[in-house]
Amino acid sequence: MDTKFLLGENQIPTHWYNVIPDLPGPPAPVLHPGTGKPIGPQDLLPLFPMGLIEQEVSSERWIKIPDPVREALRVWRPSPLFRARRLEAALKTPAKIYYKYEGVSPAGSHKPNTAVPQAYYNKIFGTKRIATETGAGQWGTSMAMASQMFGLECTVYMVKVSFEQKPYRKSMMQLWGAKVIASPSNLTNAGRGILAKDPNNQGSLGIAISEAVEDAATHDDTRYALGSVLNHVCMHQTVIGLEAKEQMKLAGDYPDVVIGCHGGGSNFAGIAFPFVADKSAGKKVRIVAVEPTSCPTLTKGVYAFDYGDTAKMAPIAKMYTLGHDFMPPGIHAGGLRYHGASPLVSQLLHAGVIEARAVPQLASFDAAVQFARTELIIPAPESSHAIRGAIDEALRAKEEGKERTILFNLSGHGHVDMAAYDAYFAGQLEDFEYPAEKVKESLAHLPKVG
Repeated sequence: MDTKFLLGENQIPTHWYNVIPDLPGPPAPVLHPGTGKPIGPQDLLPLFPMGLIEQEVSSERWIKIPDPVREALRVWRPSPLFRARRLEAALKTPAKIYYKYEGVSPAGSHKPNTAVPQAYYNKIFGTKRIATETGAGQWGTSMAMASQMFGLECTVYMVKVSFEQKPYRKSMMQLWGAKVIASPSNLTNAGRGILAKDPNNQGSLGIAISEAVEDAATHDDTRYALGSVLNHVCMHQTVIGLEAKEQMKLAGDYPDVVIGCHGGGSNFAGIAFPFVADKSAGKKVRIVAVEPTSCPTLTKGVYAFDYGDTAKMAPIAKMYTLGHDFMPPGIHAGGLRYHGASPLVSQLLHAGVIEARAVPQLASFDAAVQFARTELIIPAPESSHAIRGAIDEALRAKEEGKERTILFNLSGHGHVDMAAYDAYFAGQLEDFEYPAEKVKESLAHLPKVG
C-alpha cells in the first residue's frame, strides 16, 4: 500500500490555472483608493511590474509558466502527496485522508510558489528592490529567498507580534539578504500615524501592507510584492492543486472534500481552484476553507467593497471583510490574521461554490499535535486549521459509517514556529472568538462606493 505519491520534475505544471473563466459571473471591478473609480493597468504600475499586472486582469484560463520560473520551481517541486494512513488508523475512521505537503520548499511553506514568479517578473521589468510585508514570516521568508535567486534587494515589514514571537523567521530572511523591520515602524507615515495613536500596537497585516505599499510607491526603483489575496498570487499557487490532481490519479482516487486553511486565500486557492474547475464541469466535490474563530473573515465578515490595508492606500476590492480597521488578537497562526479575503475566494463563497468554517485555536493545536504524533511532520500553526477540518470530516465519516476521501493542503512545517507549541504545552494559549460588536464597529468604516 503506497503512502506517498510522487511526480517527476518533468511533470511540474507548464501553465497556471486562472479560475476567472469558471467563476459564477464576472469579477467585481477593483477601485482606486483615491477616486473610487475602476483602476486600470497604469494605476498599478507604481506597485507592480507590467507582467504581473497583465496576469492580474487576465481572463485567459491557462497562463504559461516562463521557463526560468519553472526551472527555479524544480528546486522543490513537484511536492509530495501523502496518504495519512497512521492518522486514519488513530482515528479509526473509514475515511481516506490525503495531504499535499508544501513544507518541502526551502522556505518551508507554499509561499515560494508565487514569490519566485513575482521576483522573476520584477527582475525582467528592471526593479531593483522589493518592499513587502509578512505576518507569520512565511511570505517574508519566501520573498527574501526568491529575491536572492533573482538578484533583488528585499525589505520586509513584519507584523510586530510575529517579529517578537518568531525570531528565527527573521533570521531566515536576513540569511537570504533581506532587511526586516517590525511593523508598525517609525520609517513610514503610515507606521508613525498608527504608533502616535497606540505606541504599543501589536501590528496587523493591514498595517504592514500600508507600510510596504508606501515604501514602494515613494521609491522609483522599488516595487511591492504581496503574498496572498490578489488574482495573480492565487493563480501562481494553483501548481499545488494541479499536481495534486495528477497524484490523486496515481492513487486511483478522487476527493469528496478538499480543504485548505484560510487567511488571505493563497494556499486555499492553490489547492482548491483546480477542483473548482472540476466542480464547474459537473464533478461532485465539496471545497472547504477553514479559518480561525479569532479572525473570522469568511464566516463573520460581510461581502463588500473595502480597502486592502489599514491606511487606505491599497486598492478597494469587493471581498469578505471584517473592516480595514479590524485589529485581530495576537494568535500564533499569524499568517491567518488578515481582515479581508481574496476577491476570487470571496466570490466563490458568496455564490455557494465553496464553504467556510471557523475553528478555535486550541482545537487546531490539538489537531496539529495528533497529526505530528501519527504522521510525524510538525505542522505550521496556520496549517493546523486545515488539519482540524480534515480530522473533523474523518470523524463525521466514522459517525455516519460512510467512506469519504479527504484531501487537504499541509501548507508548511512549524520547525521555526516552535514557540507556538511551547505556549500550547505550557497552557498559555486560549481560545478567542472575536466579539460581534467589535466586528460591527470595524465594519462601520467601510468605504462609500457607488
